[in-house]
Amino acid sequence: MNLDNCPRCGKLFAKNFRDVCPVCIREIDKEYELCANYLREFKNSIITEVSEATGVTIKQITKFIREGRISIVNAPNMGYPCESCGTIIREQNLCDSCRERIEKDKRHMLESLAKSEELKRASKTMVVYKGLDRYKEK
Repeated sequence: MNLDNCPRCGKLFAKNFRDVCPVCIREIDKEYELCANYLREFKNSIITEVSEATGVTIKQITKFIREGRISIVNAPNMGYPCESCGTIIREQNLCDSCRERIEKDKRHMLESLAKSEELKRASKTMVVYKGLDRYKEK
């Protein structure tokens, strides 16, 4: 039997298919029902309105959306925060500007690695030539 502490409430439980205890699973399901019912009634709500009206955290609502339990297809104003900057998005984990920034940083890192490798190779070549020049002088 696999025992673990529930990350949500801290209680010890027998770990099964989910990572939280059965009591927290029931609480999460109740939170989902609250959010789903609210969104059925108020389709044009944004995530902060849903959170304030239901008492469910934005983090948990985001988790429902990412798990596919809450569909944002029929909720035109619904989105969730970008994991980097917090801008409200409707797909993936990062907004376009954060994705572009990460790609740019990645390109710069790869370019600097290539330059450092080139400098290493050049310095090894220079050492060989300097050694040959010293040998010729003697």
